[in-house]
Amino acid sequence: MKGSKLLLLLALSSLCLSAVIAVQETCPADLGNKCDGGASDDWEGEFFPGIPKIKYEGPTSKNPLSYKWYNAEEVILGKKMKDWMRFSVAFWHTFRGTGADPFGAPTKVWPWEDGTNSLAMAKRRMRAHFEFMEKLGVDKWCFHDRDIAPDGKTLTETNANLDEIVELAKKLQDETNIKPLWGTAQLFLHPRYMHGAATRAKHDLRLKEVFNKCRSPEVKVYAYAAAQVKKALEVTHYLGGENYVFWGGREGYQTLLNTDMKRELDHLANFLQAAVDYKKKIGFNGTLLIEPKPQEPTKHQYDWDVATTFSFLQKYGLTGEFKINVECNHATLSGHSCHHELETARINGLLGNIDANTGDPQVGWDTDQFLTDISEATLVMSSVVKNGGLAPGGFNFDAKLRRESTDVEDLFLAHISGMDTLARGLRNVAKLIEDGSLDELVRKRYQSFDSELGALIEAGKGDFETLEKKVLEWGEPTVPSGKQELAEILFQSAL
Repeated sequence: MKGSKLLLLLALSSLCLSAVIAVQETCPADLGNKCDGGASDDWEGEFFPGIPKIKYEGPTSKNPLSYKWYNAEEVILGKKMKDWMRFSVAFWHTFRGTGADPFGAPTKVWPWEDGTNSLAMAKRRMRAHFEFMEKLGVDKWCFHDRDIAPDGKTLTETNANLDEIVELAKKLQDETNIKPLWGTAQLFLHPRYMHGAATRAKHDLRLKEVFNKCRSPEVKVYAYAAAQVKKALEVTHYLGGENYVFWGGREGYQTLLNTDMKRELDHLANFLQAAVDYKKKIGFNGTLLIEPKPQEPTKHQYDWDVATTFSFLQKYGLTGEFKINVECNHATLSGHSCHHELETARINGLLGNIDANTGDPQVGWDTDQFLTDISEATLVMSSVVKNGGLAPGGFNFDAKLRRESTDVEDLFLAHISGMDTLARGLRNVAKLIEDGSLDELVRKRYQSFDSELGALIEAGKGDFETLEKKVLEWGEPTVPSGKQELAEILFQSAL
């Protein structure tokens, strides 16, 4: 029996050590060359030689490094196309994506990468990022704190690393007039957040003496997450970010057997309220955004979809403080279309930003592909136009190259394709509005509610007694066709 306990203790100790080893290599701010093996952020010449600035050449162009549909300065429906779109490059997928998946090692090593997680490498990567955006003609970017700067051995060192990279980003921004669409804190990758950041870290009392040195009690994790968001809010504000995003990838559960759901939701609400309070304290006027997702990596994430998130915000009195960042691939994972989620957010005054991507209908996980479906893009843009635009939000390309796409040129081709697809969607919406047939079909479907009785019902004054009298007077109602097939024909005619 004693031997069995000893073996169990050794096994648990081994697991603890493995978790420590698995943590991403840290880089204290004051170690210089000792951390990165002598790497330098010096880089001679361009990061993307041979790639010109991408220009609009029109739909007849055969040049893949050109825009066929996105013409930034062209006015459509009263706004310049660039103001409808407000495109943004996602730093993490574009410059930290490796092509790795659960079954295979990384496939991408860009020419400027040196294999280290150093400050010097982070600076070089940031300069490549700004050159990429300038050549692409995009003036906004999004970031996670830990993607742009390496962790240190302590929070103080980590913050110092982040400050150093942020100063470089600020300098590059001033030189290019590129600003963050939004920033956020990465509260899902580090092992400390394996049970959640703003909700809890599971507390196991058994064999406590083995674990107490390798994982923190839950309140310490919550406090660490708060400190990390505090710093990320400050950085986003300093860089002139227009929004700040909360994605709760670990804020959920794997089983309810060991979960106090009410307590966790209360914790999450208190965390978000503290973020609101600190945002106001530092004078950050940007919009706070919540990004729903149903599952992955948790089995069930608390902000499952837009409706669930809206209910949460209403319950905790946070509806005036947050809007929604709708990610199209997350919408389909929750069993909805992206159009459904956008409309749910829009009609409730919550549509703040769109993470422009899509999933594969044959694959049941978050593949984060660039949106290239013209029909879906047209539906997306119809919601954006009805919303009057997205500002101060925009379209962030939370999308990544396929594992097998390994050329530097592919980074440009993917973004060009995504931008052109949404631009084409906007042009299609303009056609539909100009034609008016689809809008007229919808108007006619609800025209009976434009009557005196219909107006009474929509004003909330249609009492049951009055309505019963009308039914007795009219008899059995005649129900008209919904004309779905005609609606589909009218929609498809614009594509």
